[in-house]
Amino acid sequence: MIRYDALDVLPVRSALPGLDDALEGHGGAVLVAPPGTGKTTLVPLALAGLLDDGRPARRVVVAEPRRIAARAAARRMAWLLGERVGESVGFTVRGERVVGPRARVEVVTTGVLLQRLQRDQELAGVDVVVLDECHERHLDADTVAAFLLDVRAALRPELRLVAASATTDAGGWARLLGDAPVVEAEGVSYPVEVVWSPPARPVRPPHGMRVDPALLTHVASTVRRALAERSGDVLCFLPGVGEIARVAGQLGGLGDVDVLQVHGRAPAAVQDAVLAPGARRRVVLATSVAESSLTVPGVRVVVDSGLAREPRVDHARGLSALATVRASQAAGRQRAGRAGREAPGAVYRCWAEAEDGRLTRYPAPEIKVADLTAFALQAACWGDPEATGLALLDPPPGGAMAAARAVLSAVGAVDAAGRATERGVRMSRLGLHPRLARALLDATPVVGVARAADVVALLSEEPPREYGDDLAAAWRTARRGGDAYAARWRTESRRLRSAASGAGPASGSPSSPTTRAGGPGHGGDGDRAPAPLS
Repeated sequence: MIRYDALDVLPVRSALPGLDDALEGHGGAVLVAPPGTGKTTLVPLALAGLLDDGRPARRVVVAEPRRIAARAAARRMAWLLGERVGESVGFTVRGERVVGPRARVEVVTTGVLLQRLQRDQELAGVDVVVLDECHERHLDADTVAAFLLDVRAALRPELRLVAASATTDAGGWARLLGDAPVVEAEGVSYPVEVVWSPPARPVRPPHGMRVDPALLTHVASTVRRALAERSGDVLCFLPGVGEIARVAGQLGGLGDVDVLQVHGRAPAAVQDAVLAPGARRRVVLATSVAESSLTVPGVRVVVDSGLAREPRVDHARGLSALATVRASQAAGRQRAGRAGREAPGAVYRCWAEAEDGRLTRYPAPEIKVADLTAFALQAACWGDPEATGLALLDPPPGGAMAAARAVLSAVGAVDAAGRATERGVRMSRLGLHPRLARALLDATPVVGVARAADVVALLSEEPPREYGDDLAAAWRTARRGGDAYAARWRTESRRLRSAASGAGPASGSPSSPTTRAGGPGHGGDGDRAPAPLS
């Protein structure tokens, strides 16, 4: 039974008529709605015609930047319909798919949608695509938007596109969608008092993945202060899993307060506990996933460390890596707003007020700062090796693209003209960085698919420190381990075994790579002799 009592109070409901008009008249729209207004849950249900309100039945795909958000959104929508996940609403993330034959809404990660577009450019059967949290400017989301605009221009003019943003900086997306209408929904927010709480002594600025332990100790002290001075649950923002674990360790002895940790690696049971009201007071330690992708009920206080993790190129490994940076002013506003969702609240900012004006206004778009090797391979498989024909909010930097193409050439993913080889197409479908994809394909006939997948899964996510630096020892520890990392590693290894088994041999006949939507096909030169893994 549909829970209309919960649906009717969502503020985004008032924006639905304007969204319908925009999609009917233009085929695209930018939906601006603050976190918690229902843009991620009510809007897809309405667009799919699942609310018995006279709208036509449609198939809707919702793209989320993170797996945890995709699962949470699907669970919430299914609950609103009074169903189980997989019936009318399902989800697909890497290594997990819960979608039944009657599903009309499917929530996917942007990475999954990117792979799907490379395999099926027409997106047969899909009527509407919603790109959620597009303001975060993840590289996969920018790429998916560019590909979808190609598809709509050449193959599916009837495909409707919605770019959903939690901020009012929507002009760029509106222009990208061909001067699409901007539909705004007003959120319900309460005043949030700002408490400046800098450390008593200077702390070292973040460097790479390193965060000064003195800052984390100060954050833990600020959480204790907030618990003593305020009522309600406390949401504390930290840059990563390691910092969350360290602060959690310093919050022992809180008595009747539960300390929960939410991040992309957290077990599903923990994620469910965070997203449901608690019987006792809670401290929720979270990464930036809780800025806009997730709504945590009961929060009246936010403690903000002022740090975030963004991708950067690790030149030593030639792979993308996360780096700790100062969070932007926009991120600070998003985090503070979490304290004023349900009642007046407060945010404790762990930096001085004088520093706030020196912070960047918005986070850097990933296309400007991240390793572009995987992006360049996707563009080559799409039929646009230079990415000059793609509709992107920001063009890729020339130097970064040149470096990416050099790597792709070295691993045999593209030919001399920059076109994707058959090997490159197979590599693009493995869901790995091209270097690791090449390693998996080359190692499979030598050591077997199981061992190759095990090792590449270890390399694709850094193991915990206690696993040590020896690869063989880490492999043995993961195989017998019962921790959360070992569970994720086993899931990824199984996925890679299946993907590598279906990818075909490492050499073969001349390639027929996927071509850009509506563009001319082109024959490849076939796979060259394997180049050294550089």
